[in-house]
Amino acid sequence: MASPTEALVALLDLEAIGGSTFVGRNRDLGAGRIYGGQVLAQALVAARRTIPQADREAHSLHAYFILEGDLAEPVTYFVDILRDGRSFVTRNVSALQHGRTIFTLSASFHRTESGLEHQLPMPDVPPPEELRPDLEVLREEAHRIPQRLRPVLTQDRPVDFRSVLEYRPFDPKPVPPVQRMWVRTMGALGDATVQHQAALAYASDYGVLATALRPHGRHVRDPGLMVASLDHSIWFHRPFRADEWLLYSMDSPVTHGGRGFARGTFFTRDGTLVASVAQEGLLRTGIKPRRKRQPRARDAR
Repeated sequence: MASPTEALVALLDLEAIGGSTFVGRNRDLGAGRIYGGQVLAQALVAARRTIPQADREAHSLHAYFILEGDLAEPVTYFVDILRDGRSFVTRNVSALQHGRTIFTLSASFHRTESGLEHQLPMPDVPPPEELRPDLEVLREEAHRIPQRLRPVLTQDRPVDFRSVLEYRPFDPKPVPPVQRMWVRTMGALGDATVQHQAALAYASDYGVLATALRPHGRHVRDPGLMVASLDHSIWFHRPFRADEWLLYSMDSPVTHGGRGFARGTFFTRDGTLVASVAQEGLLRTGIKPRRKRQPRARDAR
């Protein structure tokens, strides 16, 4: 049986079906739809597969989540080759299911250059060895998860998340809109830069929008909420390894009009800032639980 990390690597190993078209499989994380970080990571891999130069690596991604992804249907990625310049390469990726576009990505790749350098300092936080994995906390509260979701939500994960601030998956309380967690894949990845960038993209969709709910004492699985990613951007500043600990420091400056905005930065253990993230998502309140559909007269015959 494959390890969680091997399963993640396989998830990101797209099938080429000719030209600049690829197909990706899905992993069920219990949301009833495809996890946004999966599509983001797979689209990045698809874009990188169309670039022959070995020294061009992604420096920015800008994505829109358009339709809910169907877990039962593979995702087809079409890559549009926009530009192959001396320093920059640009790609657009469309992700399709059932003949409809569910996701789009614009990605830019850059040949590394020397230049000016500065960065903000990393927050002062405890090391990951002093913190419990979020999954361990969740498993202790498994009796509070609906039976049908329990096996999925408590399954082994390819990424180890360790919250610095108190992790309260079922009893959130109003706290400042700040969240910090240590992140790394459960096992070693290869040496290809795209594997580490894709793994970070996969992890970056976890927790960032939940940061916007913290001052309201709500959580993403609140039955009175509809929570969905609308767009997501990543800037890669420096090389890093996603199989070594990274601190994901997040905050949410604003929520308004049924939407929440959050941003984050990834630091290595030595304090080097390697990537930045921004996301806006739907935070619709007053949602009533879906009622079971009643059969029509002709259905009951």
